[in-house]
Amino acid sequence: MAFLDLDAFRATPLERDPFEFVVVPGFVRAAALPDLQRDFPEVAGPGSFPLQGLAPGPAFRDFIDELDGPRFMEAVEEKFAIDLSGRPTMFTVRGWCRRRDGRIHTDTETKLITVLIYMNPDWEDQGGRLRLLRSPRLDDYAAEVPPAAGTLLAFRRSERSFHGHEPYEGRRRALQMNWVTEPRVVEQELARHRLSAAIKRLNPFH
Repeated sequence: MAFLDLDAFRATPLERDPFEFVVVPGFVRAAALPDLQRDFPEVAGPGSFPLQGLAPGPAFRDFIDELDGPRFMEAVEEKFAIDLSGRPTMFTVRGWCRRRDGRIHTDTETKLITVLIYMNPDWEDQGGRLRLLRSPRLDDYAAEVPPAAGTLLAFRRSERSFHGHEPYEGRRRALQMNWVTEPRVVEQELARHRLSAAIKRLNPFH
């Protein structure tokens, strides 16, 4: 099964206000969503968890293989006019959200491109909708992205790539993919996430 609608990705214009990003509702094909939602890995609580060490089902593993393949990388390179050859990828997942999550940040300098793909049913809540900000203020936003199933958000990290969301508490499933500067970044991030995940398992809603 082909999970990704690369034609829709290529056809969606790149936005440049307030930084380079693209939002593609329906990027994950509708026919694939039930299998992916079924096979989404279980996580212990809020926070980001490295995909390594989790147990996604077979459809989700195939989905990751397609994301990590050459066709999607080429589409991202074309969209952002960036050379990603030799750049490692890193995958993390979120399953739950605390009210204090969603704080404004730009992502670390070692991240080149961030891709978020959401796996939630239709999103009615006003909280938990990621805002792409013109400044480090939640009310100063250029776009707001409901985390509805199949929606992709991709952006180039910069000193201006502020993003965050209004408070939300409950289930909020998201896959994050990053192209990063070098392999040691992946190892450092995985070590950090493993430590954080271990603490969360001891007290998952801390």
